[in-house]
Amino acid sequence: MARLEDGLDRLATMSPADLGALWQEVFKTPAPSLSPDLLRHGIAWALQDRAAGGAAARANRGLVAAAAGSASGPSLRLGSQLVRSWNGRTVEVTVTRDGYHYDGKDWISLSAIARAVTGTNWSGPRFFGLRP
Repeated sequence: MARLEDGLDRLATMSPADLGALWQEVFKTPAPSLSPDLLRHGIAWALQDRAAGGAAARANRGLVAAAAGSASGPSLRLGSQLVRSWNGRTVEVTVTRDGYHYDGKDWISLSAIARAVTGTNWSGPRFFGLRP
């Protein structure tokens, strides 16, 4: 327990760059554009969760989705299909237990898929018409 407390104490003095690197290590995804305080809270949650034996995978996905800004969007059921036409081609995405499936690969976010399709930064929920 002392080791966890030391790690949590260390978060308070970490630079934004160090927090971003630690987020990448902990969540296996680039750090979202959040304030250092919110990054600290998210990392602290994950460290405490691991020390306690880990929460359900659904809770972890929810935290990652919230950090990516998609928590306010509609809830998508497992197996749902999102379809979008882009530059003359049809983009079909399936909602999976761990994120999304597109083009033979698993993806953690709709924004990553939208970026792969368009070559530019897009809000995934907006690209697929889930947000105005």
